[in-house]
Amino acid sequence: MEPDPIRQAAELLAGASSIVISSGAGMSAESGVPTFRDENGYWSRFNPAELATVAAFRKAPARVWEWYRLRRQALAKVEPHAGHRKLAEWESRVPGFTVVTQNVDGLHHRAGSRNVVELHGRLDEVRCVHCAFVRRDLEDLGAEPHCPTCGDWLRPGVVWFGEMLPTGAFEQATAAVERCDVLIVIGTSGVVQPAASLAELAASHGAKVVEINPAETPISSLAHACVRSGCRDAIVEIDAAWCGISRTLGGFQGG
Repeated sequence: MEPDPIRQAAELLAGASSIVISSGAGMSAESGVPTFRDENGYWSRFNPAELATVAAFRKAPARVWEWYRLRRQALAKVEPHAGHRKLAEWESRVPGFTVVTQNVDGLHHRAGSRNVVELHGRLDEVRCVHCAFVRRDLEDLGAEPHCPTCGDWLRPGVVWFGEMLPTGAFEQATAAVERCDVLIVIGTSGVVQPAASLAELAASHGAKVVEINPAETPISSLAHACVRSGCRDAIVEIDAAWCGISRTLGGFQGG
């Protein structure tokens, strides 16, 4: 009989004192946030070179902002799902718990997670192209938002193609992965770098890797358990199994 990957994942979590979650677009898609690279994702309908680069913004800032305004308005209407909320609960069970996400929607924070590393920034953040001004909200900024401090353009607080990650973000992520016992990779294609390298890094440091994804990915070969289902259902089922193990052991054992 094939081992039950849900049970395998739960057993690994039950013995861990440090856990890292690496989440991608599939996690947010189950809350209704469109993906980018899927058949019906954003990049199948829009040209990223015209909307998600510094050059595009310099050429036509109002056009870029129109697209991001639509995305910000859509984001205001979605909510974290049960999987997001379970991960926030897990943080209270484990001494070392970090969420590393490629998603820019802030749903992990909104679900209650506190230790979150956002590799690609936040859609609900705006920052000045010239000075240090930063603001986080989903208010309508108007067609051509400018900095209230220096008057230069405001831009979305996300990482565009060709840009560096936010200062210190990947360093935080790698430090957490290097000391973790278990890395759970959720809803990501495993091809977007540098996030895709985290699974190999974890394995090289002796951590167990769990993959949650309906389809096989380049990360699958590194995984000790592959849960082939949606993110929300998989997390909820793993949580139930973990709770069952904890009752047998007389409480959560991590740390």
